Amino acid sequence: MSKEIAKLRQMPAVDEVLRTEQIAALLQKHPRVLVVESIREALDEIRNDLINESDSRPLERDVLISDALQGVYSRVAQKARPALRRVLNATGVVLHTNLGRSILSVSAREAVSQVAQNYCNLELNLASGKRGSRYSLVEDLLVRLTGAESALVVNNNAGAVLLAVGTLAKGRSVIVSRGQLVEIGGSFRIPDVMEQSGARLVEVGTTNKTHLRDYRRAIDSETNLLLHVHTSNYRIVGFTHETSVKELAELGGETGLPVMSDLGSGFLIDLSPFGLPYEPTVQETVADGADVVTFSGDKLLGGPQAGIIVGRKEIIDRMKKNPLTRALRADKLTLAALQATLREYLDPELALHTVPTLRMLTMDLGEIEQKATRLAGLIRTEAGDYLNVSLENGASQVGGGAMPTADPPTVLVALRPHELSVEELTTRLRNTDPALVGRVHDLKLLLDTRTLRDEELPLVARVLRQVCTEVTK
Repeated sequence: MSKEIAKLRQMPAVDEVLRTEQIAALLQKHPRVLVVESIREALDEIRNDLINESDSRPLERDVLISDALQGVYSRVAQKARPALRRVLNATGVVLHTNLGRSILSVSAREAVSQVAQNYCNLELNLASGKRGSRYSLVEDLLVRLTGAESALVVNNNAGAVLLAVGTLAKGRSVIVSRGQLVEIGGSFRIPDVMEQSGARLVEVGTTNKTHLRDYRRAIDSETNLLLHVHTSNYRIVGFTHETSVKELAELGGETGLPVMSDLGSGFLIDLSPFGLPYEPTVQETVADGADVVTFSGDKLLGGPQAGIIVGRKEIIDRMKKNPLTRALRADKLTLAALQATLREYLDPELALHTVPTLRMLTMDLGEIEQKATRLAGLIRTEAGDYLNVSLENGASQVGGGAMPTADPPTVLVALRPHELSVEELTTRLRNTDPALVGRVHDLKLLLDTRTLRDEELPLVARVLRQVCTEVTK
């Protein structure tokens, strides 16, 4: 009999491990299929080690079972780990698309929790007892806040643009400035949206200059819409000219053509008094005469992912009747969060403090410095033996395709690891629970406290200690 066969005879069977008290406890918390799968994998690993091991010492069955159990624990924990996990955002990018963009306000989180745990009047008019409309749940708030006649909410802004253009110009032409043919995230481009809507795109002007006369010359019997796209994710500077929404609205009035403005990252409060670049608000765009305005819910508004459409009632009513609206409609959790977020804006001064996105964007540099100093102290206490900790001046980012020229000043916590490379440190931090993500520059990990809440600072320090101490074991 070969040595390998002798070793393998000591291997416990899957059922033997499955009958242990430890596995019985695991089965109380995890699906049986995951546990059995993990047992097989753990035993396979031990079996391979035995076959490849040159040591011929006799192996005790209890030891093998114990080793298998250790492997099962780690595997079950990994398999049961949610794919969508919490991340500590220390990048300083407020609207980080890869990290879920806006954090919801306390009131929005509570609203989602209530709707998630209970039945709700999503499409029931409680006053009449008859079927209601989910769109009415936020329509009054949007009308009040923007000055528009009516409003509609779909699942995201690309969907809002698709629905609006398809309703107003399917089979007809849409005139848009060549300099406004933006690419949204994920290589999703405005011309692609146009194509899917069934409208024909007519480009006018040049990349850097488009005049009102360019639009006027392009209008013919096939034209059904004048489109203005706010270039929220890039800027053309220098020798430029852009036709304003107000000018387009005047042309639309002369020709009887509707004017649509896609703001992209549209918002309700002017943040330029806080040192950020001026951006047109939704209210201003409506007041300038746009018949339809579209914008995102999870960018500068600071709410859930949603595409918000406001404008003339006659046009919004047509969109509500479009069959595509059902495919794009927002769910109850989105509407609950959006309603709560919009209510914050009824008091703009309060919203600057209660809506996390606004709070982060308008945070005073002195407050950021205090937070950075506190975090640096916590890290020195928890992991000072493993990391060189210092403070550096830097800049945050708005993110989310918004305010591309904004670089609000910040104070960064700079970490230079002793035992690890900075690449290995960041890799390990992405696999902690919660994960920690920062910026890497000049062989240092930079942490920006603008995008970290006060209560998260001790957790950041503990995660760093966990990763650093694991390396030295």
